Amino acid sequence: MALEYYCNVPGCDIAEHEHPTHVLNLLVDDPVRAEWTTEGRCHSAINETGTIYLLPRGTRDKVAWMRQSSRVLLAIDPKFLAQSVEETAHLEDVALTPHWELKDRHIAALMVALCADLEDGQPVAPLYGEMLAACLVKRFSARPVAAKRATGGLPKARLKRVLEFISAHLSDEIRLETLASIAGMSQHHFSELFRHSTGVSPYQYVIGQRVELGKQMLRDTDLTILEIGLATGFADQSHFTKIFRRVARVTPRDYRITA
Repeated sequence: MALEYYCNVPGCDIAEHEHPTHVLNLLVDDPVRAEWTTEGRCHSAINETGTIYLLPRGTRDKVAWMRQSSRVLLAIDPKFLAQSVEETAHLEDVALTPHWELKDRHIAALMVALCADLEDGQPVAPLYGEMLAACLVKRFSARPVAAKRATGGLPKARLKRVLEFISAHLSDEIRLETLASIAGMSQHHFSELFRHSTGVSPYQYVIGQRVELGKQMLRDTDLTILEIGLATGFADQSHFTKIFRRVARVTPRDYRITA
């Protein structure tokens, strides 16, 4: 997956081109009038904030925006998309249904979160990307994908292996793909069962465990806040402080004073 953020791009015409990968284009600021041509037909609309272009691989189009806009663009490799769920993992690609005026708050939130975490240097950002790919296959595949129902949560032995792996690798990049492999199932199915078992997503669990480890180190060691942040898998002291305060409702420094 490749992600780019474009801020205050002037109104422009983009010549006809073909997409070699699946592309998501999310408008993140004020509404803008757009005109586009695809499959020989011309269209025009006011794109509201949160509008997504979902353009499958092989789509040919040209587009014009009538005023400046800010956008998050995400390109997804076809094989990566197919491997995001067990039911399509044997395929080289999954055909998606194109959309030019898609409003999907879940996908938009994942794109914004992925962008924010990458800007922060968040080492678990790939978890968002893998969840987003699975969501696309489940919701927008041109052919229905039969989903396995997530009931009962993960078997205790598998959950134990996954939690032990997370605990032992909190300072490393932890990918949803790796956790699903340890559990022996597809990423999407694993995510659903993990949430059933723990009450939170894999991403939220990893963040929570990193903050808990940070609390322990703040209480029991004389390491600096920077050293603790790096030891718990955060990019730097600023990032550690930001996430710690979001979860614990207090800064690491204040927590150490009162602990």
